[in-house]
Amino acid sequence: MEQMEFAGRVECIRERLYRTAYLYLGSQADAMEAVDESVYQGLRALKKLRQPEFFETWLTRILINQCKKELRRRKRVSPEEMLPETAAEQYDALPLREAVGRLPEELRSVVILRYFGGYTLQETALSLGIPQGTASTRQRRALSLLRLELGEEEHQ
Repeated sequence: MEQMEFAGRVECIRERLYRTAYLYLGSQADAMEAVDESVYQGLRALKKLRQPEFFETWLTRILINQCKKELRRRKRVSPEEMLPETAAEQYDALPLREAVGRLPEELRSVVILRYFGGYTLQETALSLGIPQGTASTRQRRALSLLRLELGEEEHQ
């Protein structure tokens, strides 16, 4: 794959990548930075892409790793430094968003990619490097936990 073809394919999926990063990180600036860094890393590792038909899932995997790296970095930062940037970020602290954020990492990844990122079950499994059956099981478990948690909040 040439650099021009890479650039064209990235532009086609850039919005999807941004949406995924935003759901992981909850910040517009951090999401844009994660997408940019992922595209840069993808371009540097382009020769390692063996099957161009899996370009989108390959780049999504790079993005997920970048988001996880940022989340680990945030854990080392003091809470006072992580105040919301805008009123829009405060608005995003909705019950569903908070509930998804409290899911275990492997379940949260599936929910974010499937329901908020718009990926199919097969694309989700490929992006996470897990069998499709495992992705399906994690999806069911995550939805069950979300129903329980959100159902309890409604009755309070």
